Amino acid sequence: MQITRQTEYAIRTLLELAKVPKGEVLQVKLISDRQSIPVEFLKKTVQLLALAGLVSTRRGTQGGIMLARPAEDITIADIIKAIEGPVAINLCLEPGYVCPNQGTCPVSPVLARAQGAFLRELQRESLADLVKPGSDKASLLVDKGEEKQLG
Repeated sequence: MQITRQTEYAIRTLLELAKVPKGEVLQVKLISDRQSIPVEFLKKTVQLLALAGLVSTRRGTQGGIMLARPAEDITIADIIKAIEGPVAINLCLEPGYVCPNQGTCPVSPVLARAQGAFLRELQRESLADLVKPGSDKASLLVDKGEEKQLG
């Protein structure tokens, strides 16, 4: 599994928002410039994040976006689910899917354990943990228009 560019942009956007004081609004254009994300694509990404309840939007000259929940309550798993939908490393693990081989497949339990471990790791740290001043992770964040990929 590989996350999409849109998910990467969503993660970078929420990390930008997590770095500012609670309730502070950032303009989409500012985030677009800082993160080198095309502004129109970012607007579409922000819509998905808003639908998932991760950001709030404010219209007008003083408008922009802000975190809808505390940074301590948002994980990378939340962001991936908002953009990609439920995480399933195989069709048989998608919610609601009834596999015809469910009772006899020796691989499904292995994939289920792998998926569980993957999700636990994505839920392990919050945005607040990732941007905490002095943390090794905070120094890796993209800022001031530097072009870097996650990871």
